[in-house]
Amino acid sequence: MTHAASSFSLPPNIISSRRRRRRVNNNNNNNSSSLSNNKNNSIEKTTLKSSIIITPRASSSSDKMTSKQTTIGFLGAGIMAVPMALNLINNGNHNLIVWNRTASACDPLVKAGATLAKTAQEVCEKADVTYVMVSTPEATLEVATLAKDGVSDGKGYVDCSTVDRHTAQKVSEMITSKGGRYLEGPVSGSKAPAENGQLIFLCAGSESLFKEINADDANQLNKMGKASFFLGEEVGAGANMKLIVNSCMGSIMASFAESIALCEDASLSKQDLLDVLALGAINVPMFGMKGPGMIASDRNTKFAPAFPLKHQQKDMRLAVQLADELGRELPVAAAANEMYKRARRDGHDDEDFAAVLHAVRRE
Repeated sequence: MTHAASSFSLPPNIISSRRRRRRVNNNNNNNSSSLSNNKNNSIEKTTLKSSIIITPRASSSSDKMTSKQTTIGFLGAGIMAVPMALNLINNGNHNLIVWNRTASACDPLVKAGATLAKTAQEVCEKADVTYVMVSTPEATLEVATLAKDGVSDGKGYVDCSTVDRHTAQKVSEMITSKGGRYLEGPVSGSKAPAENGQLIFLCAGSESLFKEINADDANQLNKMGKASFFLGEEVGAGANMKLIVNSCMGSIMASFAESIALCEDASLSKQDLLDVLALGAINVPMFGMKGPGMIASDRNTKFAPAFPLKHQQKDMRLAVQLADELGRELPVAAAANEMYKRARRDGHDDEDFAAVLHAVRRE
């Protein structure tokens, strides 16, 4: 492996571990010219280089993709899927074929040059690699059931949906039983990172497929995200990591909402709260992104969704479920989950998950 120049040392287990974890720099020097054409992404992507390990390109000649034009499929056309697919259309040498249960949701993709398929099966039949991004485990299983008969030997199926490990394993069985290669690739990041190609992929499953779609000339994961992790060949590792990450995020947001509400009760400046947090060791980017809108809101505010609250609550539920299966209690996450459930009962399903603030204010 090759290491980029770094301003800090990497933990040795990232370089070599029993599970062969790999963090991939999707923005190495070979695609610096494409980054220079994208002013919105260049600064953030370039600074990421210092902490990334570059995974060698796949060497197998039997199933490796080349720089020739490829056909990529995309199943789903929601708040995350559309910007991800647009990045594939706009930044790669691809033919894109798309499908969604509501066909009209694919209009922005068709306008950008994608072909609309009549069925999910047709997408898998025509595509070399098919990506999936839908909202729930139930939708993930439904789409895989509709698509699997289009899968044949060597074809790739990359599911980026946030699901539990059991769902990921069921989909893997569907795809591999047809001779296809399966990679789970849930992403860390919401609407804006998806639009800007700044997602983080948490992958497990077929290592050969992972290497191929990370190759410089594949123009796939490196066009949709800023980094990719390979967490091993055991399907479910990606799903577990995503739920752990989102459980942490949801718990932090719930606590942040409580702090804002407590500031209101104590007649303290909420802007001062943000300023103090920004200067301290506990500052996280989410406070800067979500905080201004939250402190300016009132009980009637509708929070425009970047990450819908109903999906955050779903992820909290699945994380608590995972902990139960592993014999661990998560009292903080469980309490946060109840706050999101309360917000859902109050009608904030489709608002941003920052609307958990309403669940605190109602008391």
